Amino acid sequence: MSVSTGISMKVLAALSSTLMLACVKGLGGTVPVGEVIFFRSFLAMLPLLVWLRLQGNVKEGITTSDVKGHFLRGLAGTGGMYLSYLSLLYISLADATVLNYAAPLFTVVLAAIILRERVKFYRWIAVLTGFAGILVMLSGLIAFSGSSISFASSAGVMLAIAAALCTAGASIQIRLLNKTEKPGAIAFWFAVMTASTSLLTVVAGWKMPDSRELLLLVGCGLFGGITQILLTLSLRYADASLLAPFDYTTLIWSVLIGFMFLGALPGINTFAGAALVMAGGLFSIIGEQRQRKAATLHP
Repeated sequence: MSVSTGISMKVLAALSSTLMLACVKGLGGTVPVGEVIFFRSFLAMLPLLVWLRLQGNVKEGITTSDVKGHFLRGLAGTGGMYLSYLSLLYISLADATVLNYAAPLFTVVLAAIILRERVKFYRWIAVLTGFAGILVMLSGLIAFSGSSISFASSAGVMLAIAAALCTAGASIQIRLLNKTEKPGAIAFWFAVMTASTSLLTVVAGWKMPDSRELLLLVGCGLFGGITQILLTLSLRYADASLLAPFDYTTLIWSVLIGFMFLGALPGINTFAGAALVMAGGLFSIIGEQRQRKAATLHP
């Protein structure tokens, strides 16, 4: 396996993740967030267990020797999930996708601080360019009424950014777990933790979903499981900081899904900001290719 394998899995994980969020957005807040997360996590175990069965021994695949590491990964991932789903109550799928672009930027920074990864100069340029793009997108996202900021929009923005930070922390923890744990164990125990914690919210009131809601809940769970498999594997084959720019492919998927099913397109600020983010990602990719070529010529 090569770095290109990790990149391919990251791109497919971005598509699966966008479809999962589209299912959550389609619910429109009619189902409690805790219930949504339970379905997403519990049903995610189905593709995970099928994947593990195809690989061989299921019990061996989910055996762990790092309970604390899984707990920390689950804590960060669960927090990101709750915050992300809550943000969808206030902002659109495209806007939430755009704000989630802060996650790979945070990942690069955390990779340097926590993993001690050597983040090269061109990757820092990509991060700065990406943050500039996020600011451009935010300028068009937050709605102003006179001199006051819309509470709903600002709440959605803050929730989405906090979710992005949690997601970055989860990615870093996955990278650490990959040193000793199997991908199946990482994905499986995350699903177990989120399903368990979300089940506690039943006391706050759940509802019996209708056929449409049930279909969306099932889709959320299955796409969530597929996303976890692909994300976990991608981080086994490439550095977290290298894979970070490929999260931006979610813009393509969110625009296509939004246009096909909602007949909506993002505003000009979204496209302008995303262009900056993608430019930073492209710069990082080109820089990585040159570094590898130089290393080959001058070992």
